[in-house]
Amino acid sequence: MKAIQLVKYGSSEEAFQIAEIEKPEISASEVLIKVESFGLNFADVMARRGLYKAAPPIPSVLGYEVVGRISDIGADVKNLQRGQKVVAFTRFGAYAEYAKTDSSAVSPISDSMDNGAATALSTQYCTAIYAAYEMANIQNGEYVLVHVAAGGVGIALVQLALNRACKVIGTVGSDKKIQFLKDMGVEHAINYLEKDFEEEIPKMLGGRKVDVIFDPVGGKFFKKDRSLLNAGGRIIAYGASDQLNRKKGFVSKLKLMMAFGFLHPVGLMINSQGIIGVNMLQIADQKPEVIERSLNKVVELYQKGLIKPHVGKEFRADEIAKAHAYFEGRSSIGKIVLHWE
Repeated sequence: MKAIQLVKYGSSEEAFQIAEIEKPEISASEVLIKVESFGLNFADVMARRGLYKAAPPIPSVLGYEVVGRISDIGADVKNLQRGQKVVAFTRFGAYAEYAKTDSSAVSPISDSMDNGAATALSTQYCTAIYAAYEMANIQNGEYVLVHVAAGGVGIALVQLALNRACKVIGTVGSDKKIQFLKDMGVEHAINYLEKDFEEEIPKMLGGRKVDVIFDPVGGKFFKKDRSLLNAGGRIIAYGASDQLNRKKGFVSKLKLMMAFGFLHPVGLMINSQGIIGVNMLQIADQKPEVIERSLNKVVELYQKGLIKPHVGKEFRADEIAKAHAYFEGRSSIGKIVLHWE
């Protein structure tokens, strides 16, 4: 089969090559999927740059999500059938014509469902629904701040928060994205490249603080988040994209840690606040039932019309370098999807 291998850390133009490799062998609890489409995520960029410790050593096949049809099933798999169209969460291996995954990380979808939208439901919407509904437990009427709100996870978080009748504030990096958020129903949108959200949000809310904050950036964003957090508030940290703007090495890591600011449990207790980290790869490894529950739920919400993934750009599989470069350009809105055909 064909697979896109990461063969060198660094720029997208030099990092990948398409190679012929063996199809994955599946265990009794796994399925093999003939991949039609797969998506990009921030972790892919981190892995390509050599900054993601959980990634397999090179040469490796990256990717966390696929849409396609089941080609083979393990002996213990009873709830799925060969030929079914599915969306699936993978532990790497998605950048290939065939990918394997545990059957608990697979959800059947209709033949008519758009591949791009389905791809977004896996990693990004599963991350969002787990973070928003299970870890943050967002409530009706709460003020919710979503950073990078026009990204794949950000859009999902906004939609889920609006479904809970929350008042949403979103930060983005362009005026075009501000309009996109307003069209979605976001009450307050801020271009963080032009205005300091730490100063703007208290003005917008008349001095009121924020109940829930979703932060994939970290660093100085996180320190500012803490100043905005209400009593009983929760910060959900699910990324550290600020790391991409820093050099490799111990000194850089130390500076990143210092940028987060000093945090002590006593301060959290006094203010009745919570800081929660979300890493879906760890959840998939340690609690696969969460992935199964989350994936089935987002497919159900999609079918009911309660969520609507936004596909920002689509590429052919052999345009992987171009897709990564577009992703890093930060002009994209929503999901970036690649197709084998």
